[in-house]
Amino acid sequence: MEPRATLNYSEEKENETRKTLERQGYHFVGAKKHSAVKTCLWLRKSLRGEGNCYKGKFYGIRAHRCIQMTPSIFCNQRCVHCWRPLEAFNMGTEEKHVVWDSPDEIVEESIKEQKRLISGFKGSDKTSMDAFAEAEVPKHAAISLIGEPTLYPYLKELVQEFHSHGMTTFVVTNGTNPDVLREIRPSQLYLSLNAPDEAIYKKVSHANHWSRIKESLEVLKRQKGRTRTVVRITCVEGLNMVNPEGYAELLEIANPDFVEVKAYMHIGYSRKRLSRDAMPTHSRVKEFASEIADFLASASNYDYKIVDESEISRVVLISSTSLEMSRRKI
Repeated sequence: MEPRATLNYSEEKENETRKTLERQGYHFVGAKKHSAVKTCLWLRKSLRGEGNCYKGKFYGIRAHRCIQMTPSIFCNQRCVHCWRPLEAFNMGTEEKHVVWDSPDEIVEESIKEQKRLISGFKGSDKTSMDAFAEAEVPKHAAISLIGEPTLYPYLKELVQEFHSHGMTTFVVTNGTNPDVLREIRPSQLYLSLNAPDEAIYKKVSHANHWSRIKESLEVLKRQKGRTRTVVRITCVEGLNMVNPEGYAELLEIANPDFVEVKAYMHIGYSRKRLSRDAMPTHSRVKEFASEIADFLASASNYDYKIVDESEISRVVLISSTSLEMSRRKI
């Protein structure tokens, strides 16, 4: 499997940035080192019985059983709010030959690395041994760690491989590859929508894929019934928290099962591009989410409304129905 991809980075820059990511807790898997796994804060908390992430509250994900991974460290946007280093691993104008690991190798190595990463928790008296036993049998794969997963040419097969291990999959995409979204069937498909119009999109993402993103919104609508769909809006104060009606018009195209309106978090490399003031408060996020929900409800045939929230993560959940929590579980 040796498809070509258009990449713009030097070998020296690649190695330098990879070492930086490794120091930050990214663990590369597979022979070609384009895939990675990273444990999160909530995994540790979940193992200790100290709480769960908002995906657990909204969708029933148990953080200690979730592998946070990516099959592609590369991305084709340069979003100002991204926590990763934009200086490397970006798709550009210069060709580089890329050899990709197979889906079964990535899945096998990801599960193996996850087990290795959590092994140290076994010796802690703060760790629940019941939770640890569960964690050794991962149940969920969050394909959302870093980069854009749809740039991996075998994403469909990767999702299927995780499913063959009895795992659910969450794929988070920037929507720039609608053809890939047509063919994949994850348990839940996220599309990140970070602007209400093209002009703001270019300011946020420093890319020119707006027509593809609108096409992906159409694809999401056709995916309903095949997979659960979510549109996530990352709110950056002073940049894209404007024109809630514009967001509603775009959401009407996709008609997603859920909409997450979430604050930008002032972490990682984003701190070099944005001030802390760009991170909105939870109350501000909730206010903006309410405005979007009101416009969406009035413009569509569905009763969209806020159905849940997580203040610690500064995220609000909008749904087209008042489903019972148990019906949201994966």
